Amino acid sequence: MITEGQETQQLKQEIKELKEQLAQSEQLIMEISAPIIPSIIPETILIPITGRLSPERFEKIISKILDVSYGEDINTIIVDFSAISEKEIGEIDIFGTYIHNIEKSVSLMGIETLFVGFTPSLTRVMINSGVRELHSIKSFLTFRTALQYLMREKNLTFQKINE
Repeated sequence: MITEGQETQQLKQEIKELKEQLAQSEQLIMEISAPIIPSIIPETILIPITGRLSPERFEKIISKILDVSYGEDINTIIVDFSAISEKEIGEIDIFGTYIHNIEKSVSLMGIETLFVGFTPSLTRVMINSGVRELHSIKSFLTFRTALQYLMREKNLTFQKINE
């Protein structure tokens, strides 16, 4: 027969294990919802953002971007918000601030940030968030147009390979 003390210990152990599983699941979600994808353009990575955006999540995304950028030879990051709708933004009034924070943090490391996929509703949210320095943010409607811009900037062209 299990005593009350033993049962309490078992419950505490189960809670501890569940908390560890939750932390591992949150880490996995973070990795999946902001993956780092190498681009066809040298020294460029793509980070497509999906899922609900909260201030905590933005902070984790910024940290991940900075960590990856520091450890690799990267000079351009493309952050893609195509999969984000207005309803997925946790605190609408600070969305623009976090976009600005991503751009400023990365630029301090000498890396250019391009943003793609801002929908009309996300654009309105950013403007209404009160950020004054949005003019410094380079944004493009699609990933393709951002790549075209980078190819022009880096004087790159596609060449057909004869087989």
